[in-house]
Amino acid sequence: MAELETTAPCCTTTERESCCEPAGRAECCGTDGGGCGCRSSAPSQSTDPRPIQEAVRERYAAAANAAAKSDPASCGCGSTTSTAEHRQLFGAGLYGGEEREELPEAAALGSLGCGNPTAVAALNPGEVVLDLGSGGGIDVLLSARRVGPTGKAYGLDMTDEMLDLARRNQRQAGVGNAEFVKGTIEDVPLPDDSVDVVISNCVINLSGDKAAVFREAARVLKPGGRLAVSDVVADLDMDEATRRDLAQWTGCIAGALTEDQFCRELAAVSFEAIEIQESHRVHDHAAAAIIRARRPG
Repeated sequence: MAELETTAPCCTTTERESCCEPAGRAECCGTDGGGCGCRSSAPSQSTDPRPIQEAVRERYAAAANAAAKSDPASCGCGSTTSTAEHRQLFGAGLYGGEEREELPEAAALGSLGCGNPTAVAALNPGEVVLDLGSGGGIDVLLSARRVGPTGKAYGLDMTDEMLDLARRNQRQAGVGNAEFVKGTIEDVPLPDDSVDVVISNCVINLSGDKAAVFREAARVLKPGGRLAVSDVVADLDMDEATRRDLAQWTGCIAGALTEDQFCRELAAVSFEAIEIQESHRVHDHAAAAIIRARRPG
């Protein structure tokens, strides 16, 4: 797939404006001038995901700190929208009132997702669930209650502040069959064939190496295991400026795959029965969607 050049010197707003003047374009952007310091093809992957990871880590650490203080999380998905619009498109507003009442307020405030994966995963008692990018823990804690004492729910997150918030929420909720572990969704610290269901809520789009995410999801799933995630899906006409804006990337828009890309990436690691269903629009060129797939059994 095409690449996002995260280290190009003219990718800041100020430098991009000056770089795109004819006098500086050839030196800064290459002879064709089309990229303004970034490669001109539409990105969905990065050869080096670390700059994206660090930007995401910083932004979500701030969101965790805000949630821990019982302030509305202002640094997560959709944070470029107004507060009222944000509540309709992202976060705790996408959960039912009974679900929110089950958990501490900070768990709801720490929810930055674009859907409610526990509502579409059809969890059963005794199953093992893994939440990729578990944030404040709302989906892990809800999943733990769905699978009951004979099941277990794991939450995976790379941000210490989010892990601290999630563990605090777990203690307050009194949920014993959940565990939060540190790691990245591109390198899951769980063994092969150990999970019945993989869920995620508006996190896969944040990865700079989505192929690795799907490989890891397939690896940890048991034969016949299910993938049920909420994520942002890009329209085919998403513009280049949005694609190259790192603030939009950490806001869950710029890194989104199209439906065709999602299907190809999932099929490439042998997922089958792939379904993508749009739930609501979150951007002029993107929508939240429910993505389901199954590992062959």
